[in-house]
Amino acid sequence: MAVQPPPADQRIVIENAAIATVDARDTEYTRGHVVILGNRIESVGEGPAPQWLDNVVRRINAEGHLVTPGLVNTHHHFYQWITRGLAQDDILFDWLVALYPTWARVDDRLVHAAAQGSAAALLKSGCTTAADHHYVFPKDGGDILGAEIEAVRELGLRFTALRGSMDRSKKDGGLPPDHAVEELDTILTASEEAVDRYHDASSDSMLQIALAPCSPFSVSTELLRESAVLARRKGVRLHTHGSETAEEEAFCKQLFGMGPTDYFESVGWLGEDVWMAHCVHMNDSDIAKFAETGTGVAHCPSSNARLAAGIARVPDMLRAGVPVGLGVDGTASNESGELGTELRNALLINRLHGSPRALTARQALRLGTRGGARVLGRQNEIGSVEAGKLADLALWKLDGLMHSSIADPVAALTLGALPPLSVLFVNGNAVVEKGQLTTVNEDRIARACARAARELAARPV
Repeated sequence: MAVQPPPADQRIVIENAAIATVDARDTEYTRGHVVILGNRIESVGEGPAPQWLDNVVRRINAEGHLVTPGLVNTHHHFYQWITRGLAQDDILFDWLVALYPTWARVDDRLVHAAAQGSAAALLKSGCTTAADHHYVFPKDGGDILGAEIEAVRELGLRFTALRGSMDRSKKDGGLPPDHAVEELDTILTASEEAVDRYHDASSDSMLQIALAPCSPFSVSTELLRESAVLARRKGVRLHTHGSETAEEEAFCKQLFGMGPTDYFESVGWLGEDVWMAHCVHMNDSDIAKFAETGTGVAHCPSSNARLAAGIARVPDMLRAGVPVGLGVDGTASNESGELGTELRNALLINRLHGSPRALTARQALRLGTRGGARVLGRQNEIGSVEAGKLADLALWKLDGLMHSSIADPVAALTLGALPPLSVLFVNGNAVVEKGQLTTVNEDRIARACARAARELAARPV
């Protein structure tokens, strides 16, 4: 059952908090207030909330807390929650070859369990909006996309479901097993049906659809071209993996005679309605093309490190004006499944470029909030704490042992350990309270995920 929005005339008042709004001016308040009216932010500012407010159903004394926008996850693979901890020491291509045979055995019931595990981990780490890229649709798998959407709806996470696809298997020079891919016509039909059935383009939308062929080495050129045409006809966004590894670059040059960015450009895959995951191996020309076209990037620092893919040139991208957000990536290559920890990992890993100023604490927070909202095309609705925007807010507790001696609350969040969540609001609803989910029993999810992982592992290849 979906989590319903609160009554439109209901108010919640948060007071005495440090607030990082992440607005266009990076406005911060040392002791401020936020008023939520229905599912939107009514006001934010320094000092106490106005005294005349009526129909206030809850007042939160947020002394010792930092209020930020809810975090925005721009790239994930929820189904991988039930295949964590495998292929521990492989690079991307070897990791994929090892895991594709297992993933090709998923069905809608297993994906439902995995999606709830992934969504729960995201919510508990401060994430209020997530984009999930599911691209494995076995012929006998049932309604996998529908199962994933229903799983997420029960938890109350704002969701962009990416209808992924693969049609280039081993027999065509790709990596997936032959039985793990779909036919082109099947993909295009299912993609259009997903948009028609689920996509909500309204400003309050809790569910949107994007089209997401998997990667240059697992889809045909025709699928990329036709998906772009379809997405633009239906008014939805496009997503794929791009420039993730040196091996991918070599693959593209061998097969297409050009690098990944030039290849994507040749098939109509650069533009403000497109974002790509990873983008680790980008040269100056690639970055310039992304900046000129407004093509977005989902930066996944932990997964890139786990698979030894390299360090993306995020500081150079930001200087050039490329839209950049953060992503967890699949939980089989980032076993924590948390988005909150990616703030710190992005900050630290990008300083390995050789400068302590390569990424600042506030830039890291911006990547995880406003930057991600822009990448998903929702910067007018989420990603900052501003009057009129949707009430997706995180209240981080900073007066405990791990953070009380850090004077700068933003540094406490992005340089310190991930703080406890006192409350997480999505669409005006408190979906996390004192670090625990309010919508679904966590122990039930844990048991269901454990059973699903065992069942999938036992299925014959």
